[in-house]
Amino acid sequence: MSEARRLVTVADDFGLTEGVNEAVEQASQHGMLTSASLMVGAPAFEDAVQRAKRCPHLHVGLHLVVIEGTPVLPPKQIPSLVDDHGRFPSDQVRLGINYFFSPAARRQLAAEIRAQFAQFAATGLRLDHANAHKHMQLHPTVGHMMIEIGREFGLQAVRVPQEPARAGAGSDRLLRSWCGVFRRQAARAGLLTNDHVLGLGATGHMTPDTTRALLKTLPPGLTEMYFHPATRRDAVLQTLMPEYEHLAEFRALMEVAAPAGVRLTSYSEEAGRSRKLLF
Repeated sequence: MSEARRLVTVADDFGLTEGVNEAVEQASQHGMLTSASLMVGAPAFEDAVQRAKRCPHLHVGLHLVVIEGTPVLPPKQIPSLVDDHGRFPSDQVRLGINYFFSPAARRQLAAEIRAQFAQFAATGLRLDHANAHKHMQLHPTVGHMMIEIGREFGLQAVRVPQEPARAGAGSDRLLRSWCGVFRRQAARAGLLTNDHVLGLGATGHMTPDTTRALLKTLPPGLTEMYFHPATRRDAVLQTLMPEYEHLAEFRALMEVAAPAGVRLTSYSEEAGRSRKLLF
């Protein structure tokens, strides 16, 4: 008997703008969205929390930001991490080197990660999962800290951004290697991970047609399909993600249905099911 196909649908950047938050709320209530990843330092964070509390079926996790975004801690407490404007820079290679080799940066990084989990906990929302902006959880230092600190806050599941080879991006050997390292880190900590991810190769372009095509390739096991939806474009989205098709991704979540034989689920539901099987 083949393994069942289970699908978690996740909206990233929850809290970034009110247009993103509106899309998450509507897609949770009337579409196929099961989950969202919350940016706790983002401008529309409080609006996102209020909307999440109106959506009892929405499962919310932490979208950890340690690149290209606003920290939770005051910049003066994390000078090794931020630029002259008090923000995390966007240079992924330079940040990666800093996080790996600088003892001061690592201490400040741990403090910021802890602050972001604490900020999430203060919302009163149940922590469904964690992942990181720009997939920075694949950096060994960031991934280790996210897992170890997250467990103190009840973390049960993390995203491994590894697509099936036939989907395109997952065939990259370096990416698959980093995903393997992170998957092993999570397994040692007893955390649930997805078997596959869909949406990496089409990031920002998960249109209805693309979503339908990817769903036809859905493999057995637990798959996460992630989106960047919004009900409208604004200056923030235009500046940060000028090429993304946010409105089309929102339509995909509202118009496309999971195929027959595929069960929509969440990380917390799957983690609970795994515990029951163990006992």
